[in-house]
Order: sequence, then structure tokens, then C-alpha cells
Amino acid sequence: MNFTREIYWNVGHGVVLPMYMFAALTVAIVIYGFIRRIRVYRQGKPLQRLDHLFTRILRAVKRGLGQLRVMLVKLPGIAHALMFWGILLLFTGTVLVLIQVDFTKPLFNLDFLKGSFYLAFSLILDLAGAVVIIMLCGFIVRRYFYKPKGLVTTRDDYLIAGLLIAILLTAFLIEGARMAVTELENNPTLALYSPVGLLVARLLSGLSESTLRELHKILWWTHFFLAMSLIVAIPFTKLRHLLTTPINYLFADLREKGSLETINLEAADADHFGVSTLPDLTWKDIYDADACTSCKRCQDRCPAWNTDKPLSPMKVVQQIGEVAFKNPQANLIDTITKDALWACTTCYACQEICPADIEQVNKILEMRRYLVLMQGEFPGGEVMSAVNNTEVNGNPFGLAFASRGDWANDLDVQRMADGGKVDILYFAGCYASFDKRNQDVARNFIKICNSAGIKVGILGKEEKCCGEPERKLGNEYLYQTLAAENIKKIKAYGVSHIVTTCPHCFNTLGRDYREMGLDVQVEHYSTFLDRLISQGALHLKPQSFDCTYHDSCYIGRYQGIIQEPRSVLAAAGGSIKEMDKRGLNGFCCGGGGGRVLAEEKLGRRINVERVKMAQATGAPLLVSNCPFCLTMFEDGIKTGGSEGKLQVRDLTEIIVERISQ
Repeated sequence: MNFTREIYWNVGHGVVLPMYMFAALTVAIVIYGFIRRIRVYRQGKPLQRLDHLFTRILRAVKRGLGQLRVMLVKLPGIAHALMFWGILLLFTGTVLVLIQVDFTKPLFNLDFLKGSFYLAFSLILDLAGAVVIIMLCGFIVRRYFYKPKGLVTTRDDYLIAGLLIAILLTAFLIEGARMAVTELENNPTLALYSPVGLLVARLLSGLSESTLRELHKILWWTHFFLAMSLIVAIPFTKLRHLLTTPINYLFADLREKGSLETINLEAADADHFGVSTLPDLTWKDIYDADACTSCKRCQDRCPAWNTDKPLSPMKVVQQIGEVAFKNPQANLIDTITKDALWACTTCYACQEICPADIEQVNKILEMRRYLVLMQGEFPGGEVMSAVNNTEVNGNPFGLAFASRGDWANDLDVQRMADGGKVDILYFAGCYASFDKRNQDVARNFIKICNSAGIKVGILGKEEKCCGEPERKLGNEYLYQTLAAENIKKIKAYGVSHIVTTCPHCFNTLGRDYREMGLDVQVEHYSTFLDRLISQGALHLKPQSFDCTYHDSCYIGRYQGIIQEPRSVLAAAGGSIKEMDKRGLNGFCCGGGGGRVLAEEKLGRRINVERVKMAQATGAPLLVSNCPFCLTMFEDGIKTGGSEGKLQVRDLTEIIVERISQ
């Protein structure tokens, strides 16, 4: 039997011309809608985001069709992906029908929607429609009846949900009416390949053929105009993300995570630095507002939002969009508020989880730049003091720069100024140089290197703060000054390999300094130790212990260094009881983004929340590999009432106790 069906059954081919006329009008309206939005995007500054075009296209196709970013949040993500794939199949099916009717049939007398192919076509589209309805019902229940905290429902949500449900229901009613007349009795085998349509056909089978035909015609046109209405709504509602989000994958920042533009502070034509108004943004910053799906995943992961602070990464993006499209003369900083901007820890959790490749962090940092460089504002007097101390003495503590290397006085370590060859330069950073608790970390690292036969050099009093906290607070001028001095010293000594115990120094020297001319291998000590152990250069005597491990944001999310520290702990005999929020989904200690220098005045303390997560594992020991995290957790244990219940230690403290002599 030659399985197929008559295209335009009951409505006749006379519908083709008016159908295409309305479709052309619909497309024209959609184009007009997006042209209006493109004009708004172009108010932003130019930005090159089409370099490496082939790579970008492959990435966009993979992420768009594969829905890989969407499925990072498993249950809602899988449901969204299923709905997306279902709609994509339904759209593909419609296109195939149009190709046969308007191209292959009139030009080549070719019908390909027949036989086994048609059976598969019919079954797949029928099931796809059913899946979309089920997923859509799930979303409606979640959004309107069991709404998660922080999920905002707008008029657009009601409109889109109503149109989609109406389109799908009318589609199945059309199919059921047709099948009730043509297949239910005349071709029951074919009807089996449209199981949902068959169910509807049986429900309608009590109606007369004339009634079914009249119902079919009415529903056919109703379905058509509903579909056109949905398409028309795309540029004028949040449904625009159907196009803007996949395209945003094409425009993604391909640089290393956390890369920030190095401002030319000497530019003759620069009348100000940072962002305060719409024209200060790039076109991509404005476009991001249209690509945002309002899924609130970034908000859910934000440590500031989760501790009752006024920062929501989602709202920052949406507020930029509101200014761009509704009030372009408004001041962005006043709209978003300074408290929200200063609350960010730059932990990157928002960007890591975002299914649309929105870039939230740099928007915040650019506004901080304006506050600091143009208005001289900081989040508090304590931050101002720390910045002033760094300007004078090269460290935020205000201690004499000449004492920076005193922690190493009795150790087997080479000061670079004294000459001599070294295997690595240890860039200690401010906390390891001046904070007593973190000085122990630096001393332990040297002892570990000595045991492995690694000759270590330090800059000592010639080293200055890497500038990362100051830069993340917005002080680009101080950062560049410090960076230039550090780079000059490092280059003068011909260093080829730098190791640091600070993730912030690691990211800054290894990523940001490259833009200022430093091309040297930079490594965090966790991967360095892991390699020494695996190569047999460092011998340990494992001693069993239970612990939980905290992934520093600037090691885990920024650099993907997740397994190596755990391997080091395992080699030392550690049994890790993992926290729920770990790895790429870890929770910040609260010290990033320069916040380690600031008092936490709003909401609950982030470090206390993280300490509670560690304590919930039942492990007596919390292990970190970042001086900021170590400092924040020591404080969190005291202020959070966890003294005697949890101890925090650095990775070096675990290893140095287990070195095999």
C-alpha cells in the first residue's frame, strides 16, 4: 500500500496564495521588529565578535541544536530541550510539506511524502507534538502554580503559553478531523502512525462528515493565524530569544574566562573610563538583554543574591535592556544601584550556568571602573585605606614593602636579586607575604619544593601586589602600575616558570599580564604538586583523614582545575566528603572581586554560608588552596559559631606533614 495523505485536504489549493500573502506580511513585520532592535544595539560601542568565524559557527550549532548549555540544570533543562527539539521537528515537518507542494511536485512531479518515509514522518511529528504539549504543561504548572522563588511572570509569559497551547491543540484537532473522515475506517493501518491524532479522531467520530469538514476548515485557518500571530510576536516579546539566544552563541567571548579589557589610560581621545550610560556599553552588552531568557539560573547561583544582597545578575542584564529600549538617557549605575554593583564577588557562577552565554561579570566591572576612576568611589572607607596602602607600600595591609620577603629568612630559597639559577619563581602575593596565617602556607610550599629537589626563587621586597583585587574593584590605573613594575622585574631576571599559591595571582599573572607583555608559564601550586607526586619527585607517607574540599572560584570555574587538588589530597590519604555545591557549581567564599578587602555590611555573610555547607558534610576538616578562601573561612568559622566543629587548613599544610624524609 502506498501510504500518504492529500496535502491541503478539504481546504483546497486555493488557500496557497492568501496563505503566502499573510506569511509574507508576517515576515515583513518580524524583520521590521528586529530592525528596530538592531538600531538600539548599535547605540553601543563597536566590538569584534566575528573573528574565528568557523569556530564560532560550529560552537553555535553545537550549543543551539544540542541544547548543551540548557541541560546544565538537569530537570528543567531536559524539559526545555525536549520542547525545543519537538518544536524543531514540527517546524521541519512543515517545511518538508511546503517543499513538496511548492517545489518538487510542480517542478519535478516528485512526491517524497509517501510510503515508509511518510509513515516515519507521520509518527515522528505526532509524537513530537505530544511531547511539546506535555513539556509545555509542565512549564505552565511550574511557572503559575508551583513557581520557584525569584521567578518573575510577565504578560509575555501568558501570551506565549496561550498561543503555543492553542496552536498545538488546533493542530491535533485538525489532524483528528481529517483522520476521522479519511483514515479511521478507510485506512486504519495508516491511522496507527498518528497515535495522538487517532485518539482525537475517535473522539470526533460521532460527528457527521459535513460537520467534520466544516470544523476542519475553521480550525485550519484558526491554526494558521495563531501560528502567524506567534511568529509576529517574536521580536516584540521575550519569545525573541528563539533567535537571539542561538545567535548569541555565535557572538560569545572566545578569550579565557575572566578576561577583561586592558584600558589604554593614555588614549588622547578618552574623556572618561568605564560605563555609566548606554553609549559607554558595547553593542554586545545591549544585545545580551535580548538574548536573556529570564530563566534566573544566574540569580539562583549568585552567592550575593543567596545571602540577601541586592545583586541579581539577571536583573542587571534586564535593567540594561530596560534602559536601552525604554529610557536611554538614564544613568545605568543609578538604575542598577551601587550596592548591587559592589556586592559582586566576580565568582563567575552566573556566566558558568547561563544557557544563553550572557556576559554579566564584565558589565559590573566596567561600572565599577567608572565609580573608581571617574568619581573616586569605593564600597567603604576600609577599601579606600587598603587601596591607598597598596599605592604607597605595594600591599593592602600598609606594611613596609622592605619586609615583604621576611617570611623566608630561614628557608632554603633564592632571592632573585642575589643572583643564581632557580627552577621556579614563587610569586608569593600579599597574603602569603604579610598575613601570619598565610605565611605558613608560603613556608610550607618552600619546604615541599625543597623536598622534591626544586630550587625556588622569590622576588622578596621587589615583588608588589599583583593588582587583581584593586582591578576587580575598578582601579585599573593602580592595577596597570603594579603590573608594569612586576613584569619589569620578572623579565629582568629571565624567569621562565612561575608558581603561586594564590589563585588570584595565578589568573592575573598567567592571563592578564600577557596583555601587558609577560609571556611566561604560570602555574597554581595545586597542579604543580599533583605533577610532582605523579612523576615521583615528591614522596608522601599517606595518613588517613576525612575532609571536605572547597573549589576556589578562580581555580575551579575560571581555570577548570578541579581534579588535581583532589588527587593531591587522595595521595596524602584524604577521603573527601563532597559538598553539594562543588566543582564548576561551587559556592564562593565571598572574598573575590576585591571583596576580601571590604566589610560585608548587607545581608548574611557569604563565608558563613559556605562554612555551613562544609559542616553539613560531617567532615571535621575543610581544605582550601587560596589565601582569600583560607582567610574568609577562618573568619566564617569564628563569626558563624562553628569553632570546635570545623577546622580549615590549606593544602600545603596537609602535604608538608606527610613528606617522606
